[in-house]
Amino acid sequence: MIDFTAARLRANPAYQFIPFTQLPEQERQVLAALQGDEECYGILQPTGAFPLTLKSVDRNTALLFTQLQAPQPLPANVKVQHGEAVDEAITQLVLDRILEIETGDTFVSGPDAYQVLHRPVSSPASDGKIARLSVAALQYAQALEINDVAQLSLRLYFYNRLPASLQWRRVFSSPEAVMTHLGVQSGGAVAQVLARHQYISLPAQSSSGWLAWRRHTYIHTANSLTYKLYISPACEYIQPTFQAAATIFAQLGVSSFKVGRDVYGLLRPDKLVAYFDSFDELQHAAAQLGAALAGTPAQGVPFTAALDEAGLLSWGIDPPKHEQSLGWAAHESWRLWLTNRLAAALLLAKAGPSSQVEPWQFAIERLRFEGIEPYTWTPSKTLWDAPVTTQG
Repeated sequence: MIDFTAARLRANPAYQFIPFTQLPEQERQVLAALQGDEECYGILQPTGAFPLTLKSVDRNTALLFTQLQAPQPLPANVKVQHGEAVDEAITQLVLDRILEIETGDTFVSGPDAYQVLHRPVSSPASDGKIARLSVAALQYAQALEINDVAQLSLRLYFYNRLPASLQWRRVFSSPEAVMTHLGVQSGGAVAQVLARHQYISLPAQSSSGWLAWRRHTYIHTANSLTYKLYISPACEYIQPTFQAAATIFAQLGVSSFKVGRDVYGLLRPDKLVAYFDSFDELQHAAAQLGAALAGTPAQGVPFTAALDEAGLLSWGIDPPKHEQSLGWAAHESWRLWLTNRLAAALLLAKAGPSSQVEPWQFAIERLRFEGIEPYTWTPSKTLWDAPVTTQG
């Protein structure tokens, strides 16, 4: 790690800082949700000299950006604010192109700063299916001519969804056909199992594109974390997989679970999801599912933490409200939280290509600072402890 007491830094001249109070009325209305957040003080707006994305920043980041309009060593007050975490905090700002660091007779940021910052580029620790799918998704997104974070994020999110062929449209011709196929129609075998264990079916309008069930007596604790278990069989195996999983969920008293209610929902990789209040509960259910579903071919859910090499079982944690993106954005699931950040990092890296690291590699390494283990997509135990200070 570089010694920032000896390095010279400067604010990226391709950005200008604008406090919320100085934004035009129309923009203030759009950003009203952020103005109510004490962590958000203003925005960094691209000047047009470089293809960057708008960022919201907190008061301390705004102050530092203002202090470093002229190149200089790191101000002493910043070291006091961050303490032992100062090197990591400044490294993130340099990688995000908010600050630039001097090397030779120039200043660099983003992927170009990797060598200066002495950041290693890691290699995959696993050759499992999910690891391969996730890298393939990022390489695919890197090749796309898309410059919008939201659009690129959705391409990542939907990666590995199967096309709705004529065959599948015939099998899953309607929600009713799906329910009959899965055995959850009125009087169906699985419906009877769920009824015996006091599970209620959630209305279509509240579960959107899903068939969803909740244990009748379950009460979710406000602000508690939600652990998600993904079961991703090849679509040909959704019937036996769902029937085995639903039976196990009912026997264990799993709080809630859902499955795609139409052809498009069942062709997505994350077609079957169960929810837990603790990781121990999730692991217990996954162990039983692993034994019951051994040998089932997997489709695989990119950007989830694998529980097996085949890609059939994996997990994630939905972010709490204080970790959501910009105020006007829809609620982020675990994978959407990841793909939003990966898309932003990809575009940031593509804006100034570097010979040191590929944009898809940079995106993975950037997530390390969010508390995600590169390539395995495993969240740290302290992932949601600290608020995010900058957002792309």
